Amino acid sequence: MSTMLRTENLTYSYPAGEENEQPTLALDGVTLAIKRGSFTVILGHNGSGKSTLAKTFNAVLLPSGGRVYVDGMDTTDEKLLLEIRRRVGMVFQNPDNQIVANVVEEDVAFAPENLGVPTDEIRRRVDDALRTVGMEKFAKHAPHLLSGGQKQRIAIAGVLAMRPQCIVLDEATAMLDPIGRSEVISTIERLNRDEGITVVLITHHMNEAEHADRVIVMNEGRVAMDGAPREVFAQVEKLKSIGLTVPDTVELLYELRGAGCDLPLTAITVDECADAIAKCFGKSAKEDD
Repeated sequence: MSTMLRTENLTYSYPAGEENEQPTLALDGVTLAIKRGSFTVILGHNGSGKSTLAKTFNAVLLPSGGRVYVDGMDTTDEKLLLEIRRRVGMVFQNPDNQIVANVVEEDVAFAPENLGVPTDEIRRRVDDALRTVGMEKFAKHAPHLLSGGQKQRIAIAGVLAMRPQCIVLDEATAMLDPIGRSEVISTIERLNRDEGITVVLITHHMNEAEHADRVIVMNEGRVAMDGAPREVFAQVEKLKSIGLTVPDTVELLYELRGAGCDLPLTAITVDECADAIAKCFGKSAKEDD
């Protein structure tokens, strides 16, 4: 599997301003590679550098030092900027900030129109994108009348209409209720699984990493942890030491282990957690007999 995104000793500093007299180092020597077609979740507390890292992936921010490559293209090369942003689409926290039209289908058509895509092709792309996110019935609706989760799916459709190879979602579920978050996560999991789109999800909701291929944990501008979700979330003490929680399932297993139950911290899904607890207590009951 080839590499979609790659950083080499990446640093980024926010310039001095009214609030900070000195430049603020947000990324400090980040080196990583994200494979094409993978689903990667990047976690971290506020100020860890995770959102700054996301913005370097399609040249919203350019490195202060080091390099970022998108499908082998250097983001500092101005001649490649349009192509880089065609390859990597960004979905941000507030969908209202990304919606620019008064009709859903017109909003989804906005980006390909600006890329000079022919009218017939735009129609196909809009229809395909809305169908992919399950919003085709809302094509003629006004976006401001939709729920938060529906708006975010429209924002994703607008990115899909550009036919990107990678989608980066920067805290895209942060402002949504549980139903809206579930809608968006289901949509991006399906895009990754069925369309082969590389997905990078920046989030602080631990449960959203459940089905990811990989979890990267950021802390103080550096990669603090990197591995499969089961490997990362099993390190409960380390995560808590850098100010993070673990999925509810792992927290429950961790507390029960502390009470003397022999349970695996790798049972991260609800079904796995329930099965592990049932087996543990079933075994305990038989031993008591």
